[in-house]
Amino acid sequence: MEYSSKELEKKWQEYWAKNRSFEPNENFTKKKKYILSMFPFPSGRLHMGHVRNYTLSDAFARYYRQQGFNVLHPIGFDSFGMPAENAAIKNGSHPKKWTYDNIDYMKEEFKSLGFSFSKEREFATSDELYTKFEQGFIIDMYEKGLLYRKKGFLNWCPSCQTVLANEQVIEGCCWRCDTQVIKKDMNQYYFKITQYADELLCDLSKLEKGWPKQVLTMQENWIGKSNGLEFKLCFNEASLSKLDSKFDGFDVFTTRPDTIYGVSYAALAPEHDIVTYMIENSLLDDETVVKIKEMKNASSIDRQKTKSGVALDIDVVHPLTKEKIPVWVANFVLMDYGSGGVMAVPAHDERDFEFAKKYNLPIRPVIKSFEGELSDDQAFTEVGELFNSAQFDGLNSKDAQSKIIEYFETEKIGKKTTNYKLKDWGVSRQRYWGAPIPFIHCDKCGIVMEKKENLPVALPEDIEITGEGNPLEKHPTWKHCKCPKCGEDAIRETDTMDTFVESSWYFLRFCASSKNWEKEAFSKEQIQYWMHQKGHQGVDQYIGGIEHAILHLLYARFFTKVFRDLGYLDFDEPFDKLLTQGMVLKDGAKMSKSKGNTVDPDAIIEKYGADTARLFILFAAPPTQELEWNDSAVEGAYKFIKRFYDRSSNIYETDAVPVIEHASLLKEEKFARKKVYEALVRSIDVYTEKYTFNTMIAGVMEAMNALNLQTNRDVWCEGYWILTSIMEPVIPHVCSEISNKYFNLKNLTPQKVIEDVFVEEAVTLAVSINGKRRCEIEVAVDADQNSILEAAKEKAQKWLEGKTIIKEIVVPKKLVNLVIKG
Repeated sequence: MEYSSKELEKKWQEYWAKNRSFEPNENFTKKKKYILSMFPFPSGRLHMGHVRNYTLSDAFARYYRQQGFNVLHPIGFDSFGMPAENAAIKNGSHPKKWTYDNIDYMKEEFKSLGFSFSKEREFATSDELYTKFEQGFIIDMYEKGLLYRKKGFLNWCPSCQTVLANEQVIEGCCWRCDTQVIKKDMNQYYFKITQYADELLCDLSKLEKGWPKQVLTMQENWIGKSNGLEFKLCFNEASLSKLDSKFDGFDVFTTRPDTIYGVSYAALAPEHDIVTYMIENSLLDDETVVKIKEMKNASSIDRQKTKSGVALDIDVVHPLTKEKIPVWVANFVLMDYGSGGVMAVPAHDERDFEFAKKYNLPIRPVIKSFEGELSDDQAFTEVGELFNSAQFDGLNSKDAQSKIIEYFETEKIGKKTTNYKLKDWGVSRQRYWGAPIPFIHCDKCGIVMEKKENLPVALPEDIEITGEGNPLEKHPTWKHCKCPKCGEDAIRETDTMDTFVESSWYFLRFCASSKNWEKEAFSKEQIQYWMHQKGHQGVDQYIGGIEHAILHLLYARFFTKVFRDLGYLDFDEPFDKLLTQGMVLKDGAKMSKSKGNTVDPDAIIEKYGADTARLFILFAAPPTQELEWNDSAVEGAYKFIKRFYDRSSNIYETDAVPVIEHASLLKEEKFARKKVYEALVRSIDVYTEKYTFNTMIAGVMEAMNALNLQTNRDVWCEGYWILTSIMEPVIPHVCSEISNKYFNLKNLTPQKVIEDVFVEEAVTLAVSINGKRRCEIEVAVDADQNSILEAAKEKAQKWLEGKTIIKEIVVPKKLVNLVIKG
């Protein structure tokens, strides 16, 4: 029979839709699997990275359905965000229309690839119903003190015209458009993620068995826990007078209290309140002010590259020596970490050393190597022995840290403190296409929450998007409302939420009963079922790119813990197992339109069929590694499927796997069965442990080659019974067609491994003469040494003629080596 991918794939896609083949049921007594891939932004076209992600999740979902599990394999659309607005500006379309048109197109692409997503739980995060529930959560978080508003210097993208969270600034640039980020002083709403910093860090240990170590390390480093000493550097009398006693000093934090006697200057961030006060009160000359403003506008990354600063002509007093310490503004000091002020020890910190050298500031060594050596050319940052440190002289610098902290606490001039690199998550965005923050500004009552019965606060559709400013701010009527508390005229909040808020809880929304879809965000009964399993919690298998290691994955963990504390959930972590797939490359580079190296999935499906695209994407490389696109390998995948389909003509119709007496088979028939069952064993490992689909598929190809070397129809039939079951998650259309025609779909069930096929009756040994391989022999598995040697000598006769054997070596099940002379 001729293989026609278009006819066959259309037939099965219609069959699956008609029979609701991929909908989970609500029989909560069944064993379950929740398989989820990171949902897409509806850009309008799938790219090959999407195809890889969803083919992986689909393979897991189909496999577990075969194993008898109740499988939840949903899909949604992360549909709010700036690209929709940018497209509206470019194309003159409305963001909502652009978004939902793209969603419709992408749904058809999902269908054409045979992805087994539940359709009945599908949603977009821009749906008003989703916004309604999310705004309710935001109100609860505000009441709990986990959401607050304050003014500060924020990351601002001039291109996207919006604020970015720290995590969304990549090497000083916007994560979305790669524009250089600047700092801007404005109001912002924040989630208090720092309140969960320690728990987010400690609970990484719960994920060690299921998450890649690289992701855990990235989150650990981002949270950045450090222990040290916090104390105040107090201004001297002259500086107090200059500042009109508005400030008595500033707090600093150090992880190196052992260097305290080496402090030779202090430095403040350009954004520090003291610096701002001095500028506003004309306490600095114009040249200094200009330099400070330049530092403020530079990105965090640029500020770390080249050290620069200006003196403030104020001084603090060293807390122990009482010496006068000059205060500078330094570009390397950031308000994002600690208090925005640092003590500088140039003799023992490379950054401080570089700055001191540049501005000719004192360098005071207080730690020397145990050999007593010191260099004037660089900072000494190793463990050593304290000197010039009063009563602490002679101590090991590591031991001195706790003793100096203890001394500060005894004298009540400082305390042991834990600091985190993690900062609160800024979630305000000055754009239209996002979920409105459900707050109202009232002159009389301040910030007031919208009443829950009035949710959702929906976006107005009659807006004009120009790319300049926030369209909600300019709308003539939308923002004007009545205060829910006093009834007076008030103004709605015009900032919308960071789209990472939507993706921080979407996996829970899929755990909603269709009968209560409109009434609740998710069902407690469904959450209890889908997110719990014999000691495990969360989504059973989550799949997505490692680029989300810090942003999405950290935020989703935070939201899960918040929802637990709000009483919505009773577990701590959202995802039990995580598979991070590598990127799809072409010509050695990540596929992108700007590079002109993209591959259109629709074109591949049109030419070869969906099964070919799926097979290539899983066979070309292990999922966690980068995948290089290869046109000839795609062609090879197509040819294999065609052969696989054609050779099914060697089998017959049956409702049960053939029963075969293995001992009576010929050698080639036994070998074929062995290769088939080896492929089966590999497939079990792939889904439960290794994820190496490429080795599983290679095993199936080896089994096909072995089947082709024999003619026993029972062996062929058994082989196809098992191989179509193994391959259905990978190439579902062709396997369903073969299975339906010959096996009435009865083989798409758990397959049993028959151990007898692995019992070897004979073994092949290499025969070497003086260490050089000459031939092979086949002997019985239980053959004794004498019979092995006899067979080896007979097979190697022509190399032994006229020679004397001086040594005979038999390595069981491997080789025979004969040492000769003459």
